[in-house]
Amino acid sequence: MRRWLVLILMVAAVSSLFTLARLPTPLLFGGLAGALLYALARPQAPLRLPDSWFQAGQAVVGVIVGASMDWHSLGALGPRWLVVVGVSCFSLVVSVLVGRLLIRRGASPATATFASVAGGAAGLTAMADDLGADARVVAVLQYLRLLVVLVTMPLVVTLVFGAREDGPALGVTGTDWRVDVPFVAAAVACGLLAGRLLRLPSAAILGPLLVAALLTLVPIFDGAAVPPVVEALGYLVIGVQVGLKFTAASLRAIGRMLPTALLTIVVTLVACAGLGWVLTVTTDASPLDAYLATTPGGIYAVLGIAAATDGDVAFVAAAQMLRLLIVLASAPLIAAYLRRAAS
Repeated sequence: MRRWLVLILMVAAVSSLFTLARLPTPLLFGGLAGALLYALARPQAPLRLPDSWFQAGQAVVGVIVGASMDWHSLGALGPRWLVVVGVSCFSLVVSVLVGRLLIRRGASPATATFASVAGGAAGLTAMADDLGADARVVAVLQYLRLLVVLVTMPLVVTLVFGAREDGPALGVTGTDWRVDVPFVAAAVACGLLAGRLLRLPSAAILGPLLVAALLTLVPIFDGAAVPPVVEALGYLVIGVQVGLKFTAASLRAIGRMLPTALLTIVVTLVACAGLGWVLTVTTDASPLDAYLATTPGGIYAVLGIAAATDGDVAFVAAAQMLRLLIVLASAPLIAAYLRRAAS
């Protein structure tokens, strides 16, 4: 009990700090960092969460992603959807190819691939073990990319595009727990069952994701969301599970990868900006909307900037969500290919 109490205090302290700093998904990253500190400080007293807890955390993350799917925005793409799909797939290919540089720093092909994929940081962190990747490396490098995106995006929007806050801030609608709780319960229960019956890869996350996305089409669940407490617990479980796996040796290995990882992030950012230019040429999207639609991560910050600059929020949201779906749906297929190539 003393070990668990120390872990809880460390996780709570770091998560609170990250929340005050307004970092993305502060509870997932706070749980990871707090558990990492515990693992390094007390290697002689290791802890491990039950597998069922981790599976529940994966299911919650799947429901979070599924609930974020906006079918109206996807429908608003109209004839542009084919171009957006092509651009999204190309951004995935570019980030995977650039990530191959990490293999030279000791990462396995699966780890290098999923640590470099542009978008879906939380989902890929939750799926990493199922995909045969090192969840520690995936988590750290995915969130490093996300932080770089969040720092550089306002600068690019202001200095390159000269955008100013002309539109209203993106509103957040209130939620009704009487709708949200049954929504989450149905998505988790039916999703886990469907994942097993359909033999989905990474069934604990993809099953609930699929069911949650379909449930949002039911009128009563239109606008349903994961309650904040459930969302917090899901992210915390994922973060803590990954953080407890760290050792001093693994941390040093990740440190050696950081210069190369930063290079891959810069190349990915430039490549995605180039894909944004492709959108401006092939569709009626403005240069700013095209840039925001192809930014590799930070979807909520992207939508906030699109709304504040009076941009086409529906187009930006649809493009970002479509890429997220492509990333998470293709990840098990890529993992299977990598396994076959290694055998």
